[in-house]
Amino acid sequence: MTLLMGAVAYDAKVVPIWSGFRSWFLRHGLPFDFVLYSTYERQVEDLIAGRIHAAWNSPLAWIRAQRLAAAQGRSVRPLVMRDTDRDLRSVVVVRSDSGILSVDDLKGRTVGTGAVDSPQATLLPLHHLRSLGGEFDVRRFEVGVGLHGDHIGGEREAARALLSGDVAAACLLDADHLLFSREGTLPAGSTRILTTTEPYDHCNMTVVDTAPEEPVRRFGALLGGMSYADPEVRPLLDLEGLTAWVAGRTTGYGELEAAVDGCGFYDRAGRITADGYRP
Repeated sequence: MTLLMGAVAYDAKVVPIWSGFRSWFLRHGLPFDFVLYSTYERQVEDLIAGRIHAAWNSPLAWIRAQRLAAAQGRSVRPLVMRDTDRDLRSVVVVRSDSGILSVDDLKGRTVGTGAVDSPQATLLPLHHLRSLGGEFDVRRFEVGVGLHGDHIGGEREAARALLSGDVAAACLLDADHLLFSREGTLPAGSTRILTTTEPYDHCNMTVVDTAPEEPVRRFGALLGGMSYADPEVRPLLDLEGLTAWVAGRTTGYGELEAAVDGCGFYDRAGRITADGYRP
């Protein structure tokens, strides 16, 4: 039986990544194919409906998959994740020359974020700020809605708005803050970190309980057996942003669960309830 996996086409590189992995899986005896989706919402719905066996999911998609499955008396599990998906943090940054020294200083000011569905540039940092008692306005930069923040264009626009003075603070993935500094979007020394979220986990390979047991077992074993020293798969691993696949875990999603509930993004049955979210 062919194992069928879903992936979201947030970037052109998704096709060569999974085409390359597909060829590798086939050579190692695993019948495998993948389907591309334009948004995570449709991918998750198809996973729970049994149209695909596995889904390369964002953290927000993982939460929705859990809720949709549970509402139907079903279950999902995280088979694997990238080594780089563990213990990420988001930051709220301000201009170095601003007088903003604490979260309280954001009162009456505007905080720039990524798209409405970005865990790392919207949901998590806003939840963090509000948990600290922050009172502020929000300006979202809606780039790549439906991609759950995989397209970092919204973050980049928030960073530019911070530099121009259009917003007083910007919410960014810590790694993207460093990236924007390296590429010159945020010149060296122009910003400083106001506060940092708790660590959280990012993507995982979600498997539905109706998936065929032996192909799933083989899929997980082959992913876990990929070596960064292998010249055949190393370029693919580089494109996907990891050096090793590690066991999936569920312990790193608690803060995002709280953020989802706090802003009413999904209900407990996995229905979309976020205001204005039209992926």
